[in-house]
Amino acid sequence: MSTQPRQIRLIMELRADGITDPNVLGAIERVPREKFVPPQFQDRAYENTALPIGDGQTISQPYIVALMTQALELSSRDRVLEIGTGCGYQAAVLSRLCRRVYTIERHRSLARAAQKLLASLDYTNITTKIGDGSKGWPEQAPFDKIIATAAAQNDVPAELFEQLADGGVLVAPIGASVLDQYLWRFRKRGEKIEEERLCAVRFVPLVRD
Repeated sequence: MSTQPRQIRLIMELRADGITDPNVLGAIERVPREKFVPPQFQDRAYENTALPIGDGQTISQPYIVALMTQALELSSRDRVLEIGTGCGYQAAVLSRLCRRVYTIERHRSLARAAQKLLASLDYTNITTKIGDGSKGWPEQAPFDKIIATAAAQNDVPAELFEQLADGGVLVAPIGASVLDQYLWRFRKRGEKIEEERLCAVRFVPLVRD
């Protein structure tokens, strides 16, 4: 896939906004975002903005996708759990940087559409599941990295920390409303969880069954 001028502009904008990991920038450049947005938004696919994808959900702003991916500090050996597949774009970016992505989506229509799209684009190291992401995926745990693309109201579900490998990193938004949400990075060190607040964000809420 050749890089188009609008993709180049987006990469330059991400660099200017502080995305410094060349591997993350390369993954963003190689994933065709226009495939993951509804037809009516094709001309806006490489704008640095979130766009609606149906069921009250959105495809995240490219900067946020890049920022969260960079915060995970991925390696090619990592097994990653994603909470909230959405249209599959974040999973596609992750799949370029790690060994395998396990992604969970509670909206059946979105999950099936994402699974079909990812298969058609030959992303063979992504496994999808329909279910309550707040419970994680215990059958596949532990995970080296976990990313949540929906905001927990007060705290990250304990099940996710339980499924995070020792030394692992979890990145998630937390906040009771879109006006009071922050992105956090957590590191698991034995029985201790280290936490770091990164920036203000706006995500749809994490819904638990």
